[in-house]
Amino acid sequence: MTALSFFERVYDVVKLIPYGRVTSYGAIATYLGTAGSSRMVGWAMNSSHTHSDDIPAHRVVNRVGVLTGKNHFGGSDVMQELLEAEGVQVDNDQVAHFEKVFWDPGREL
Repeated sequence: MTALSFFERVYDVVKLIPYGRVTSYGAIATYLGTAGSSRMVGWAMNSSHTHSDDIPAHRVVNRVGVLTGKNHFGGSDVMQELLEAEGVQVDNDQVAHFEKVFWDPGREL
């Protein structure tokens, strides 16, 4: 048995984020036992479009709900549109009512 790569471990968590909810790079890093590696989680999200599975990367935002990865979705509004299609309100590139829609894998899994 081979150990999963860090990116694969990130993708496994991201696939569990419920529809209409968001989480942060840091929450994923902390859940994986690698607190402080938020930037690596971001790199995983940037590479997720090359993955064969459907990775809902649009559900991962920064620690205060800002759509920091929006430029990696093929258009500056695509990430917002994907979130809004799930009922997540976004104002000025930031998730509105962030605390209400935040999903913490450390508590939920």
